[in-house]
Amino acid sequence: MSELPSVFDDLREESDELDALVARLDGARWAASTPAPRWTVAHQIAHLAWTDRAALLAMGDADAFAKEVEKAIAAPDSFVDDGADEGAAQQPDVLLARWRAGREELQKVLRDAATSRTRFPWYGPPMSAASMATGRLMETWAHGQDVADALGVVRAPTDRLWHVARIGVRARNFAFAVHGIEAPAEEFRVELRSPSGELWTFGPQDAPQRVTGPALDFCLLVTQRAHRDDLAVRADGPDADRWLGIAQAFAGPPGPGRTAQGQAR
Repeated sequence: MSELPSVFDDLREESDELDALVARLDGARWAASTPAPRWTVAHQIAHLAWTDRAALLAMGDADAFAKEVEKAIAAPDSFVDDGADEGAAQQPDVLLARWRAGREELQKVLRDAATSRTRFPWYGPPMSAASMATGRLMETWAHGQDVADALGVVRAPTDRLWHVARIGVRARNFAFAVHGIEAPAEEFRVELRSPSGELWTFGPQDAPQRVTGPALDFCLLVTQRAHRDDLAVRADGPDADRWLGIAQAFAGPPGPGRTAQGQAR
């Protein structure tokens, strides 16, 4: 599966699917609590709108974005929440319009930059336009899962999850690093069954350390939207097992994760 031809279209489709979930909500539903502590549905959409604007700033004014990174470093425990709080305080129609406008502008900028080799600054490693789009898709899907859980909606998984799975695999060494653990030198083999039934594979076929399971469960794990004990993701080898306990596909410090529910999703 190729990243470049589809990631921009897939980002748009992922955003549109989430938009359809929230477009007709009344004020009480926008204020519904999500699994993220203290975050409502409005907070989830506000965070996406805020991060889209951060991506636009990173791609358009690196110096100004560097100042935002300094703010994040100075307040690591509150920087993201403060941005979400500010957006969630807006009226739902204003917030929704802001999110739509920002993501549409970002789509244009990402597509315009797709053929360049420019790498743009971010809160983690610098990223190409395609990698930036992959990151936005991952966040849109993950925060969309929080919204769906809050609304009691079961979303049908799609093969757009390939992008989330890929970034989760590629973030393996970062996950070890943010926990102060030296990453294993050898690559792991990761085999995931896609929603359409295809087998997605990453890493050497003969790698002794292996991870297997449904792509949906792996994506829930690396975005920390479900506890490992509630998912059908399996590790073969001690290093792979350790990774599944700390995996994250997002930049920044380790998240608190979710508590085990005692049953498979």
